[in-house]
Amino acid sequence: MKITLGPLIWALHFVCCYGVVAVTCAKGWDYGTVRAGLLIFSAGALGGIAVVGWAAWRQWDVSHTADPVNRLGRAEDRYHFLGHAAFLLSIISAIGVVFVTLPLVLIGGCQ
Repeated sequence: MKITLGPLIWALHFVCCYGVVAVTCAKGWDYGTVRAGLLIFSAGALGGIAVVGWAAWRQWDVSHTADPVNRLGRAEDRYHFLGHAAFLLSIISAIGVVFVTLPLVLIGGCQ
């Protein structure tokens, strides 16, 4: 389950941001207030992904084993591999959140 949390946070962030902006532009709501709320929401999403990434980093435990590859295939190695994969997915998810947030920062309002 932990391996899917980073992408899940990104997906929820993506749907919420684009959905709220679409409704805001369609209904004529105040874009500045909605933008501020979504920027706070984006910071929270990045924080959540950072927590997931930190937990995955600790599960990977490369600093204690000094073996980033884990070639032996033991159960412990598979556990470390899942931590490694979750950590990398967290990085990709954080990049996704940043790219979804860029239009909020760069676009002045409903066009």
